[in-house]
Amino acid sequence: MDHLWLLVVLIAACLHACWNFLAKRAGSSFGFTWLFSTLGALIYLPSLFYLFFVAHIQLTWLQCIFFVGSAGLHLSYFFFLQKGYGAGDLSLTYPIARGTGPLLSALCAIAWLGERPSAGAMIGIALLIGGVLCLMGNPRRLVMRGEGTSLVVGYALLTGVFIAAYTLWDKVAVSTFLVAPLLLCETECMLMSVTLLPAAARNWSMVKETWRVHRLEVLGVAIFSPLAYLLVLFVLTSHPVSQVAPLRESSVLIGTLLGTRLLAEKRGWSRLGSAALILAGITLLAVGT
Repeated sequence: MDHLWLLVVLIAACLHACWNFLAKRAGSSFGFTWLFSTLGALIYLPSLFYLFFVAHIQLTWLQCIFFVGSAGLHLSYFFFLQKGYGAGDLSLTYPIARGTGPLLSALCAIAWLGERPSAGAMIGIALLIGGVLCLMGNPRRLVMRGEGTSLVVGYALLTGVFIAAYTLWDKVAVSTFLVAPLLLCETECMLMSVTLLPAAARNWSMVKETWRVHRLEVLGVAIFSPLAYLLVLFVLTSHPVSQVAPLRESSVLIGTLLGTRLLAEKRGWSRLGSAALILAGITLLAVGT
């Protein structure tokens, strides 16, 4: 990966950590997800005019299937992510989810897409597993700490599963079926907004309250979330997923710092150490692929 694309992915990682910090502050309301997906669709709507009237792209039915699949996977991802943030700390949920995601992405890319990592990358995989396990701690103690902590870990692991799923799905969409990254991001926001609209309409008072209290967080996520992923999709059009996905997750250290410092979450040093171990594994996995 040349220096330009490396910089693009690192910028995406910083944006990703920032919007997750904002999402954690907003809590677990589904109204928050509807608000930022709707606002994001409106903000990036001009991209559709460019793609259809300037670039003159042509759509196929197969590409439309990828739009629907991507929206469904991202909606599930946001659901479990917000559940995790509602139940526990950013410095616990974020690194487990972001560490599990690239690990599964890399393993699936090896098994299904024929990518072959080096010995260094395999060491990176081992470090990733070790870092995630350190964050989780002893399983018996995890249960003894109470249902809340085990729920957080469960939500984080499920979030990681959907991170791996949408990364592989979208990689095939943009590189094999030549779906425009701008179009994929925009349709994802639009489909998520439409899917959540009936529930938002039934609970409109809660949606209005979320907007009143967290409008800055909604705006931040609406801008940063699509932009961060859009940058990654552009890189995925020409680079292997086992290289891009792990490098993107350098955001784990930034997210853990934001949680332990700005949100005053406990066990700061041990979680930073675990996040650093995950980051070391991610680096080896990216370099060694």
